[in-house]
Amino acid sequence: MIIERIQLHLIELPLAHPFETSFGRELTRLCILVSMQSQGATGWGESAAFGGPWYSYETIDTNWHVMEDYLAPMLLGEDIRSPGDVVARFRPVRGHPMARSAMENAAWDLLATADSLPLVTMLPGSVRDRVPVGVSVGIEETVPELLEVVSGFVSEGYRRLKLKIKPGWDIVPVRAVRERWPDYLLQVDANSAYSLDDIETLRALDEFELLLIEQPLHHDDIVDHALLQQQIETAICLDESIHSPMHARWALDLGACRNVNIKVGRVGGLSAAIEIHDLCLARGVPVWCGGMLETNVGRAANVALATLPTFTLPGDISASARYYKEDIAEPNFELNGDSTISLPDGPGLGVTVDVRRLEALRLRHLELC
Repeated sequence: MIIERIQLHLIELPLAHPFETSFGRELTRLCILVSMQSQGATGWGESAAFGGPWYSYETIDTNWHVMEDYLAPMLLGEDIRSPGDVVARFRPVRGHPMARSAMENAAWDLLATADSLPLVTMLPGSVRDRVPVGVSVGIEETVPELLEVVSGFVSEGYRRLKLKIKPGWDIVPVRAVRERWPDYLLQVDANSAYSLDDIETLRALDEFELLLIEQPLHHDDIVDHALLQQQIETAICLDESIHSPMHARWALDLGACRNVNIKVGRVGGLSAAIEIHDLCLARGVPVWCGGMLETNVGRAANVALATLPTFTLPGDISASARYYKEDIAEPNFELNGDSTISLPDGPGLGVTVDVRRLEALRLRHLELC
């Protein structure tokens, strides 16, 4: 199909609850949504970039620039018959995976919607119609406040907890949660806040029988993570260090991790995410799907990806209400009683963007044709 029109929509949504990590505290979520039209059908994609270069060098502004000036012109007027056609056209572009992901995923949705098929039917080897999920818990002011927040999520039915940690907020809060919920699946995420100088602190986490410790060291590191994994019992999971399938292969070859967090936006789109999944499947390495405070547009893509077979660890997808009181697309994702999220059964991503709400929330808009 010929790509006739691409639109960029910048919106800002208030989070249901403040979310703090080792690199900052979020109260709202700036978000770029991409809509792509052809022959009366529309596909949607979402950029995972934040307002500032904290998680990644990519930002809302760099994504907007790259999509407007480079990526959209590579697709407009082109005959796109598969997601692979998008990947091929974007091959000259170095970096900017979140911008590429938003565009590529919109094409996935467009192609599936045009054929009136759920997007998941385009994924090779999907094995489930609901995916295991947990919840990511940000840094709180005090341990009692943390326990109160965690208690709420436990009451909602989440069976896996992920605690954000940083130097000075690690052993004490993790111990408090583990003592309160001794049988819960528990993991931690450092967002690159530590170095090898913190080996004693990181080794001390072994006593809590964690599923994994996510990205303890530098955001681009693989080598030091391999050294650290040799010195601690807890499985290391890499997140920020895995920018592509090649990075995933390097990490596994060096023994830098025992698990991989696959984030669609971070690796450049569904095609790269599937390639990393297949590599890990061949190596017997469990993976899970991380979250980036997505709206239901991005969350729908995450749920579809997590239906693949080696996504055996609970992901950070979570219910829509965990993030936003009112999302931009419907239906909302709800937590099932077995701590899973069900795959929507509509065409494409399975969610419908509320265009009126989108226009009311829109801070910037660009139409390219």
